[in-house]
Amino acid sequence: MSPSPHQYGAEVTWQRAADEAFTDNRYSRRHRLTFDGGTVVAGSASPGVVPLPMSDPAAVDPEEAFVASIAACHMLWFLSLAAAKGHVVDSYRDAAIGTMTKSTAGKLWISTVTLRPEVRFGGERQPSAAALQRLHHRAHEECFIANSVKSEVKCEPVL
Repeated sequence: MSPSPHQYGAEVTWQRAADEAFTDNRYSRRHRLTFDGGTVVAGSASPGVVPLPMSDPAAVDPEEAFVASIAACHMLWFLSLAAAKGHVVDSYRDAAIGTMTKSTAGKLWISTVTLRPEVRFGGERQPSAAALQRLHHRAHEECFIANSVKSEVKCEPVL
């Protein structure tokens, strides 16, 4: 008997304010994201997609969450692979960027996610530039999220 697939939960909750007509398309896109571990995050449409005040620039938009999930998955794989090679990672920072463009069908999509991980190592065993590139390449190949999307996912480590 094979194991059942892993499932991951997130609840998205939105409520119309009593003074919003809704059908005029001028309603708030602010919502709540509740993750299966209990963390609650404010969500909204991107102000780049839905103008203020109907969006909330302080909240996480789906595009940011998409980019963050790819970057976090890559980081978690990188940390695991670096540890297995005996490298001590002191810090990891990634200023990832997702670029939205129109597809050939005229639909907006995040066509490219560029990861820019900057890793600081401690200890005696420092990876060479080539070994660091190999670790990032392997992390990219193993990342569940990158393997789940049709967008091109690029990795440009800060060396």
